[in-house]
Amino acid sequence: MVSFSGIDGAGKSTQIQALQFHLHLLGFRSTLYTFWDDVVVFSRLRESLSHTAFKGDKGAGSPEKPISRRDKNVTSWFATGVRLFFYLLDTLSLRLTFGRSHAGADFIIFDRFIYDELANLPLHSGPIRFYVRMLLSISPKPDIAYLVDAEPEAARIRKPEYPLNFLRQNRNAYIKLSHLVRGMTVVGSLSVEETTSEIMESISKMCLRADREAVELQSQCPAGCQDPNASDK
Repeated sequence: MVSFSGIDGAGKSTQIQALQFHLHLLGFRSTLYTFWDDVVVFSRLRESLSHTAFKGDKGAGSPEKPISRRDKNVTSWFATGVRLFFYLLDTLSLRLTFGRSHAGADFIIFDRFIYDELANLPLHSGPIRFYVRMLLSISPKPDIAYLVDAEPEAARIRKPEYPLNFLRQNRNAYIKLSHLVRGMTVVGSLSVEETTSEIMESISKMCLRADREAVELQSQCPAGCQDPNASDK
């Protein structure tokens, strides 16, 4: 299982498409989950309430049509309190999603993860960091969790939705979060091609490591130990 996180405009969708294409060429089957659509609890209701309360634009911004969103960049104490409640529900929903049968898929890919919600919290606060550690302790963990890093200025050009100051703060929050999440792989501010190459290399290493572990396990298994009737023979 592989997850992709990062600020808006970092290039997560581009890297996910490249990974799925690469896996397809190698003969692997992949299933994609979009965190907001497939995991988040009451996503449509939350989006509607957020738009009503904060009066931001709807939809996704583009260089040709920039918008001004107001949702996760609203940092009042009330908004933070509501997030703490819903993020717990989302974590429990994520556990259920992980527990589903994924027969036929070699790779499960998540476009955003619970990490992207936790990066919206004021991580400089001690009680908030305690809350984050609690959610991380009950959240399922991907085999590889990518944090796709990007310069806020470049990210905003690709996806003009949030003020530049917020993107800078959000990026810093992701970096802080990467120190709390064990094993998160930070892919630096590289070109699209360099980022893709780095991700493919780490995926290949993971597959090779899994193959070696399987071979070692098979070599250590005594003859007949995988036969369910071996004890009767």
